[in-house]
Amino acid sequence: MAAAIIVDKVSKRYRLGAGGSAFTYRTLRDTIASAASRLGGGYSPAADQHIWALRDLSMQVDEGEVVGVIGRNGAGKSTLLKILSRITRPTTGEAVLGGRVGSLLEVGTGFHPELTGRDNIFLNGAILGMRRGEIRRKFDDIVDFSGVATFIDTPVKRYSSGMYVRLAFAVAAHLEPEILLVDEVLAVGDAAFQRQCLGKMQDISQSGRTILFVSHNMPAVTRLCSRAVLIAAGQVVEDGPADRVVARYLSSELGTEAERHWASLAEAPGNDGVRIRSVRIVDEHGEVTESVDVRRPVGIEVNFRITAQKYQFVPGIALVNDQGQPIFSAIDTDVIWRDPQPEGDYTTTAWIPPNLLNEGAVLVSIALGTFAAGGRTIRQAHAPEVVSFHVVDHGEGGTARGDYPGTWSAPVRPLLSWTTTQAEVAAARSR
Repeated sequence: MAAAIIVDKVSKRYRLGAGGSAFTYRTLRDTIASAASRLGGGYSPAADQHIWALRDLSMQVDEGEVVGVIGRNGAGKSTLLKILSRITRPTTGEAVLGGRVGSLLEVGTGFHPELTGRDNIFLNGAILGMRRGEIRRKFDDIVDFSGVATFIDTPVKRYSSGMYVRLAFAVAAHLEPEILLVDEVLAVGDAAFQRQCLGKMQDISQSGRTILFVSHNMPAVTRLCSRAVLIAAGQVVEDGPADRVVARYLSSELGTEAERHWASLAEAPGNDGVRIRSVRIVDEHGEVTESVDVRRPVGIEVNFRITAQKYQFVPGIALVNDQGQPIFSAIDTDVIWRDPQPEGDYTTTAWIPPNLLNEGAVLVSIALGTFAAGGRTIRQAHAPEVVSFHVVDHGEGGTARGDYPGTWSAPVRPLLSWTTTQAEVAAARSR
């Protein structure tokens, strides 16, 4: 398969200090003022400090691939898209693109406040590379998608901010380039419009076009992209299947992984009665996994050692998402934990059924507790947020998502059985 995008050892350097921030352009006035400052003795060496936004970055995207680009703010993601869009030039290296390029980098760029929505569709469409005939052909679809038909002949300066971005995204979303560069456009508008945007992006991703998609919305990346590239400090640090790369990124952000071992018993969480030796996230085959398909079960395996037979030690787990929102907690209800158990090593695995958890990162806390009078629980060993994993919905069916393209705010998303009867049929049956 032919390459649509080739990035070969691309670096981009910006100057800090007198020229402004690292990501702004200098005006003629800035240049003259800088020269005058140097002549007047006001020059400081610190004014010529530089920062490398990208450093020897190389990657390739084949025709028809949908690739997500992820990383922290300031990692260099947007700089890469600006170079590919020819907004800025690389300091060193080169980028080669094979086909017509469309860019959704900043929704609404080029809109004129004094012009009507109708005029701005033609103006913005032309800026984005659409021909006039192409804009005419798609005009009705753009207006319908935007939902601002009533105000299409009103100057956009009278639009609300939501109406403004809806119209802007509607224009950009109807581009038909061979290569589409997208930077965080799914964050526009209200929740309903974001769902609409995500659905449109899914349609585009299935059209055979090459897409480079930058986003902090990890569920959207795993659903839209087959592959992801993780960028840190201007360099590619991981490149592979989207669910695996996203899981690695979230693990590094959360400071946890899918497996944790304590080398010595003295370091392990617990007391003189019990110690937690290891915790692992495992798939149905018992293999450690960082990424879990929402349609498959996932196990939380805990290995612990009882060093004194004096208490009951009941295993328990607690799950939260990456926003700190509780998902659920559970304890092992096996009758063996009603009595103190002999000294030795134990392994217990809590199995979470398919189609229960929502998409996204999950952090797991482990505890071994003793029940006390009055309904109290005494923690004998506790490992808070010790491991994590990432739940992925690839959008291939068989999940609680159905045909809904948007996001769930709740931490769980169970697949339920539904029974439906038509009112007329139900009434006839009751006679």
